[in-house]
Amino acid sequence: MVEKFSFGEGACLSKPPLFYGMKYELWCIRMKFFVEYIERKIWNVITNSYLMPISENVSSEREHLDCVVMNIIVSTLDSNDFLKVSECSSSKEMWNTLEEYHKNPRSALMDKEESSTESFS
Repeated sequence: MVEKFSFGEGACLSKPPLFYGMKYELWCIRMKFFVEYIERKIWNVITNSYLMPISENVSSEREHLDCVVMNIIVSTLDSNDFLKVSECSSSKEMWNTLEEYHKNPRSALMDKEESSTESFS
């Protein structure tokens, strides 16, 4: 039996793969291909964050690429996952947050509960 993907979009070059909270690993692979298709440097922003700038031009380019990636990531998410990353300040942080939650959801939920409990203390 052939298993269907849980993504809302097919092989469209102009739209990133949508993520509905299932099959995270497959979504990651599709996102990597999609982002690299746009520009390989953008994938490096996700995987390596952006490094300390060498010059003002390099700094503004990296910040721009980070904003592009953040926009791509949030445009692929349903409302539940969007809320998980909405307060992240970089694409790397968004990617890591999604990875942590979907690879080990119990641990991520416990960390979130602990941080909210600490804020009330």
